[in-house]
Amino acid sequence: MNKTFTGIVEEALPGTIFRVKLEDGRLVLGYLAGRLRLNHIRVLPGDKVFLEITEYDDSRGRIVRRL
Repeated sequence: MNKTFTGIVEEALPGTIFRVKLEDGRLVLGYLAGRLRLNHIRVLPGDKVFLEITEYDDSRGRIVRRL
């Protein structure tokens, strides 16, 4: 089961990977979900995003929505 968190994009890395700071202060790597890639949604540093993180790896997540 995926957990959904809210965070702010801190840094844009190559390959549509982003460093996201969650509300609880953790830094995780986030990659864009397929829906965001298909619709050419831009995510920039400073944007607030929804991030889904699996229970298996807490250091990576999928950005599913830009707020």
